[in-house]
Formats: sequence, C-alpha cells, structure tokens
Amino acid sequence: MKNRCVIVGSMNVDSRIQDYLEDSFVIAADGGLLNLEKSNKTPDLILGDFDSLGFEPEGENVIKYPVKKNDTDMMLAVKKAIDLGYKEIVIFGGCGGRLDHTLANINTMVYALEKGANISILDSQNDMYITDDSLRQSRRDKDNISLFAIEEKAVVDIEGAKYSGKNIVISNNTTLGVSNSFADDEVKISVVEGTILVIVSNE
Repeated sequence: MKNRCVIVGSMNVDSRIQDYLEDSFVIAADGGLLNLEKSNKTPDLILGDFDSLGFEPEGENVIKYPVKKNDTDMMLAVKKAIDLGYKEIVIFGGCGGRLDHTLANINTMVYALEKGANISILDSQNDMYITDDSLRQSRRDKDNISLFAIEEKAVVDIEGAKYSGKNIVISNNTTLGVSNSFADDEVKISVVEGTILVIVSNE
C-alpha cells in the first residue's frame, strides 16, 4: 500500500500535480479523469456518476454511482480513500469554478479530519488545509495566509506571521483571520481550541 492518496477533480489543476502522482494511489473523481489524461497518468481508481465527464468509462477500476445520491463525487472519493486505509489525502482540481462545489469540498475536508486523515486541497491560487492540532507552512511562492473557524470559534497561537500572538480568537462571524502574511520563511499555527481552515494564497 502506498503512503498517500491523490484525488483529482474536474476543476483546474496545479502543475505541482506531477510531483504528487508518483508513489501515490490515484483516484479520478468523475471529470478528474480528463485532468489525469492531460498528465498522461492512468488512475488506480475511477469513480463518480460521470455527469461532468460526459461518458461512462469502462474497466475493472471503475465504480459507477447514480446521479441521485447524497454525496458529491469528491466526498465519495475521499470516503473510498479512507476505507482503503489512507491517512494522507491530497486533492487537486478541488476548488475554483463553482463556489458550491468548493464549499462542499471544504465540508469534505472536515469529514476526513474527523476520520483521522490529513487532507489538503492544492491549486495554483490557493492551498487549503484543515486542522485541530498544529500546522507548519512554508512561504514558497505564496504570501497570504488566512484562518477561518469551522465551528463557532477557534483559539490559535500563531508564530512567524506579520500578525502573531497567543490565544487569538477566530470566530465564524468575523473576518479577523483574513490576509495575514509571512514574516519568516515559515508560519507555525497551533490550535488551542476548535478546528480551523487554513488558506495560503498568492497575492
């Protein structure tokens, strides 16, 4: 069994996907199959209702779901990855495009965290992480870092950012955590209470 599962959705993917496809178990979620074809990668598993793909692929690695269902294709892919035992899940093609699907994918990240998985969504504009523990984030080519409370509030310690401090309260009815920036090459976030969504964005 490989250490990481990469799930590819139908939205735009970042060029970094090539670095992640090697040595990963790869799932194509519906239209994500087209993104993988562009990367010349055959997925280990293809699943979805295939409404966005436009045709039904064939093969022993294909799982077909009905269009009328309670889960999105991305949620189904994440559930399958967790059922297979993967604790590290990276999603490409999971944000941008339709806002409702992006928000649904954030909910999917919450589900994965509750199941004990370390999950992220990466694209050329934003990298998204969710944690109830701690996270270290390198600057790389992105500079803005924003925090959002998943529940009513979260309490965090922040080091290495322009606005750092201890026991900072992030509420889901304020914008306090938006558009912090890197003061050092690495920002460390420790969650004292609650669960947070971390978004690292290009300027």
